Amino acid sequence: MKNTVKLTIAIIALLITTTTFAQNKTANNIDNSNIALQGYSPVSYLDLNLAQIGNKNFKSEHNKIAYYFTSKEQKASFDKNPTKYLPQYGGFCAFGIYAGAKFRTDPNKFIVVDGKYFLYLYNVELDAQQLWMAEKNHNKLKSTADNNWEKLSKTHN
Repeated sequence: MKNTVKLTIAIIALLITTTTFAQNKTANNIDNSNIALQGYSPVSYLDLNLAQIGNKNFKSEHNKIAYYFTSKEQKASFDKNPTKYLPQYGGFCAFGIYAGAKFRTDPNKFIVVDGKYFLYLYNVELDAQQLWMAEKNHNKLKSTADNNWEKLSKTHN
């Protein structure tokens, strides 16, 4: 009986861990390394309006996702208020979310508006940041993206 209880507890713990990881993968643009923003500093985006690659010596975890920073001061800012520095739409392409799909982003393609930063897909065929900017209606695009994100944050690509 005691072994059965231990086995049941172990299975429940495994399911909870798996479910949490699956939720992280659906609501955050991370790969198997669990590193957010491809290692770019969330504090640099928001406080400096710069895309800067972080350093492994200045790392924090928030909700089991790793974030890297350029300095101990940036790390301290994040640790003090992590939700302030989280990317919109889990780091997925804002224009993609607006259009109803999740796309990986280029960490160098972003905008900062109203204390939030938005990342965008960029490749040979598409510059999603330019599409967003060409609309000249950030609030409308954001409103639609926010509504779409409610569903997309719970689904796989």
